[in-house]
This record gives sequence, C-alpha cells and structure tokens, in this order.
Amino acid sequence: MSVETPATVRLDKWLTAARMYKTRTLAQEACDGGHVTVNDRSAAPARAIKSGDTIVAATPGGKKILRVLRLEDKRGPAAQARTLYDDLTPPEPPSDEPLALRERGAGRPTKRDRRVLDRTRGI
Repeated sequence: MSVETPATVRLDKWLTAARMYKTRTLAQEACDGGHVTVNDRSAAPARAIKSGDTIVAATPGGKKILRVLRLEDKRGPAAQARTLYDDLTPPEPPSDEPLALRERGAGRPTKRDRRVLDRTRGI
C-alpha cells in the first residue's frame, strides 16, 4: 500500500506541517490577520496550495519566504518538515553596533553599570 501525496493542501494545514506555526489555530489566525501571502496575494486559511507556490509568512521567528517543495497535511518530525520547503529568506545583515565592552579586571558591574548596558542593548 503506497501513500500518495495530494495535489493540493489547505494553507493552514501545510504551515502547521512545515512547523512555521505551533498549532493550526495559530496558522489560521495569521492568515486571517493578513500575515501570510501566497504568490504575492493575501491568503485565507482554506486556500489550496500546490508545489511550487511561494509563501511569505510573518512567523514568531520572524518573516519567512518559502517555496513549497512537497505537500503534507500532518505535522511530523522537524527533519521531515524541513523537506517540505526551500527557505528563500535572506540572511539578516550583521550588526555594525559594537558590543558594550568593559575594561578587563573592572570586576562585577554595579547596578548603575548594568542599567547602562541594558539601555545600550535596548532591553
């Protein structure tokens, strides 16, 4: 008995199977909120996708640009999920901002020093 892959799959199911969202409900809410596009068009959760489609999704890990390679509607292991798509997301540019440096041997930072460090890091 062979398992055939479907010709199309619901977008929310595929996003969950590809592990872009933890649950199908979160994937549906992202689609309804306009955070997911398929082939440069806003997409509803029930939108049927096929192999070769380009998906742009605002995920909890940041914006992702994906090309669908395989269709799956069941969530599986992470290694299997990575085979469902080709990640086209450009890498983040390196930060030009230097790290906050302290003089060697200055000891433990005081409360005031720590607050200044936190402000420079944006925390």
